Amino acid sequence: MKATRFAETFPDLNGRHVVVVGAGKSGRAAARLALDHGASVTLADLREAADFPDAANALEKRGVHLHPGGHPAALLQQVDLVVLSPGVPIDIDMAGEARARGIPVWGEVELAARFTEGRVIGISGSNGKSTVTAMTGAILRSAGIAGGTGGNLDTPFADLLDQDTPAAVHALELSSFQLETIEAFRPFGAVVLNLSPDHLDRHGTLETYAAAKARIFENQSDGDFAVLNADDAPSRRFDSAVRADLHTISTQVETVKGAFVRDGRIILRTDFGEEKLLLVDALTLPGKHNLSNALAAALAARLGGAPVNAIDAVLSSFRPLAHRLERVGAIRNVTFYNDSKATNPAATLPALDAFEAGTIHLIVGGKDKGGDWDALVDAVRARVRRLLVIGADPAPMMQRFEGACEILECGTLDSATETALAGADDGDVVLLSPACASFDQFDDFKQRGEAFRQAVRALGERYA
Repeated sequence: MKATRFAETFPDLNGRHVVVVGAGKSGRAAARLALDHGASVTLADLREAADFPDAANALEKRGVHLHPGGHPAALLQQVDLVVLSPGVPIDIDMAGEARARGIPVWGEVELAARFTEGRVIGISGSNGKSTVTAMTGAILRSAGIAGGTGGNLDTPFADLLDQDTPAAVHALELSSFQLETIEAFRPFGAVVLNLSPDHLDRHGTLETYAAAKARIFENQSDGDFAVLNADDAPSRRFDSAVRADLHTISTQVETVKGAFVRDGRIILRTDFGEEKLLLVDALTLPGKHNLSNALAAALAARLGGAPVNAIDAVLSSFRPLAHRLERVGAIRNVTFYNDSKATNPAATLPALDAFEAGTIHLIVGGKDKGGDWDALVDAVRARVRRLLVIGADPAPMMQRFEGACEILECGTLDSATETALAGADDGDVVLLSPACASFDQFDDFKQRGEAFRQAVRALGERYA
């Protein structure tokens, strides 16, 4: 089954037994793909049978065997392949036992890549990767280039293969969890936007987290391209990992090869020559971080074959993704922004820079994934008028920001939203940018963001 390059070998799964661990979106996509290629599939999950999602139960009707309550090593009997979902740690006992027996252990991205004829532009980083992936995909499709857009962003890679052709260029967001489980996966383009402490509750150290990110480059070679952020000092550790044609982006200096800004205009400098793109003022997304995102997307899409006019058209009309600095309403001349996707301290920093200092009522809190809070505390002190703390355990957050500005313990998101409006003046901004994961009170950042939308909507109806 083992392939040296995913684009050259389609593994024969017909009659094989595949165990997929984790019944979330990625696990279900992997199970469907294996089933479609003739495999016998077991889908194992920690959840009990009554808690399996309906989509998993639908797979059972197609012949997938559901195994609730865990993933014991006993499932490895006569198994040819184990596929781990991104949310499943790579060091679970079952995975270790499988490796000891010589059974391949892949992730869903690796499995899907083995059945892909087209090329992949993989986009990773601590923050901004969803926006850049969506931008890049939109540009490629606008240019008439076939392929799918997804990965860690909404649609698993395995579910994008109905859009695959030999000429396809897929735009994939890739998380550190997905990159941990690659083997032969070779993206034609590999983009790492930035690096800051994140997911330390799983990776343990920044070094381990960075090493997972660096795996995006390991199978690249001549003919491939890599993109790094010259403005992000921690990303310099990736220089030695790059094996492909290196390009850089910068909002501050002209890069030797890559994307930068000159005289208020985006410039690309690649093997196509030096090309002038749209004015920075024509970008629709606020904040310097979104200028960096636009540079990365423009560069990746151009290297992926998109012409300049397609890049200009998309970047001048692109709207924020849901839960990413998304304007959700205004009440009494107070504007509300949903940045629920900001699940670590570094992700909240650029959101604060997007608004006038002293006008921001910032809602923070949730499950701390670990990270460097010092820079955010300094930014809150300099830019935030009031801090509204939510979460099941607000005490550490209250202590962390003590003295930085006025701090209010609100507990729930509804209370924080109402309290923020009550203390806001004309022209102020209420910003949900929690700097934490959502899992203490919500299923995910999307549910948290939607709850914020609903809270704003309810307040709007009250003050109408």
